Amino acid sequence: MPATIPVNSVNYSAPQRQLGLRLLRLREQRGYSQAELARALGLSASYLNQIERNKRPLTPAVQKKLGEVLGDVSTLFDDDEPAALQESLGETLRDLGLADVSATELRALAGNLPQVSRALLDLHRRHLALREHAAALEFQLGEPGAGSTLPAGDQVREFFNRMHNHIPELDELAEQLFAEWGLAPGHVAPRLRQLLADRHGVLVEVAALQAGREKRQYDAGSRTLWLPDYLEPGQQAFQMAVELALRGYLPQIDAVIARTGFTDEARIAQARIGLSNYFAGALVMPYMRFLRAAEASGYDIELLAHQFGVGFEAVCHRLSTLARRSAPGLPFFFIRVDRAGNVSKRHSATDFHFSQVGGSCPLWIVYEAFNQPGRILTQTARMPDGRRHFWLARQVSSGPVGHGQPRKTFAVALGCDLQHADRLVYSLGLDVQSPGNSVSIGPGCRVCPREDCMQRAFTQLPGR
Repeated sequence: MPATIPVNSVNYSAPQRQLGLRLLRLREQRGYSQAELARALGLSASYLNQIERNKRPLTPAVQKKLGEVLGDVSTLFDDDEPAALQESLGETLRDLGLADVSATELRALAGNLPQVSRALLDLHRRHLALREHAAALEFQLGEPGAGSTLPAGDQVREFFNRMHNHIPELDELAEQLFAEWGLAPGHVAPRLRQLLADRHGVLVEVAALQAGREKRQYDAGSRTLWLPDYLEPGQQAFQMAVELALRGYLPQIDAVIARTGFTDEARIAQARIGLSNYFAGALVMPYMRFLRAAEASGYDIELLAHQFGVGFEAVCHRLSTLARRSAPGLPFFFIRVDRAGNVSKRHSATDFHFSQVGGSCPLWIVYEAFNQPGRILTQTARMPDGRRHFWLARQVSSGPVGHGQPRKTFAVALGCDLQHADRLVYSLGLDVQSPGNSVSIGPGCRVCPREDCMQRAFTQLPGR
């Protein structure tokens, strides 16, 4: 007989705001649409929808019925630690090629053998470090096929870098659709919401979703695209544009993927994500309108964010894509890091390529941004080969608003060759050309030749 959950105070160890999203995930794992589960529970679809949106409580009666219909529903009431451990185990096993491990198996491993689970996660972290070390050695020695051992996401980023972070056919398509749909900068969301409903039968709802890596959730049963309520209108428009790209313009995206040479599913899937995001940025910030506004403002990022209704990071990312041959923008490189030094985004509209390995330089201004939130910091930096660049950096964060709410925090940096610095509003009043004002930085200790650096953490790998 299906398991039921006794109702007591232990059941409420997870905050109520988490239960709705956990129920949605559990329903999808068990293969129920929202309407199907509502019928099985004897509820209306709208009532269940409100539970999943945390608009109604998960009552003891509904809990009991859930146990009868779905079986074991104890994951709804997991403490944060086991739930987080189970999620990390899932990601680790998928990275190792074990994508078919069930949630039940993961829960059993995390719950019954937590020390073994943590040891497995630690071994995987060491595996990633060794993989990165091997890739660094390949790059340093100039081995053919260097970088092939890197994760799929890094290989997809390398494709974007080879394209100077500019995909002309997607930019042109987005610009054409912007005009065809009668869109206006900063006011894109209402029209995209209408297009999703009219052309694809997809409703867009905004709700207080649990913070996580995904900024949108699609419920196939109700054909509803759920967006978290903390997103600004421009960010909502971006997520709707991604959905439109995947639903209406997948052939155009796959045509780009065809010339990447990717054949395995992991890289193809990563490429689809990257290209659909590229299309969304190009639709919300159409090329020529955005370029003219950028040039007129001296590349004032906060002003551009205001004009196009998007965030600071989105503008920085878009500025790194303006490489149209007939109308190029200022050639930027863009990077995003977290406090631990993990690089989650790096793009370049020039021949400048970020080190894929060896970490990042602690003398780089991007890390100082964490210490001065809200401020745009600047730096003239000198690389080991003598090239000098102008950088600006700022901390950015996203997530639910309110005291105690979890938020993601990053620092983003935008850089260009020093010869272009005088075109930026951020260089006004600075003596950026003086060699004495440059900070010596490097591409990461494992590939940096600066032996006299006080901040060196590792010796340089053997090679050149």
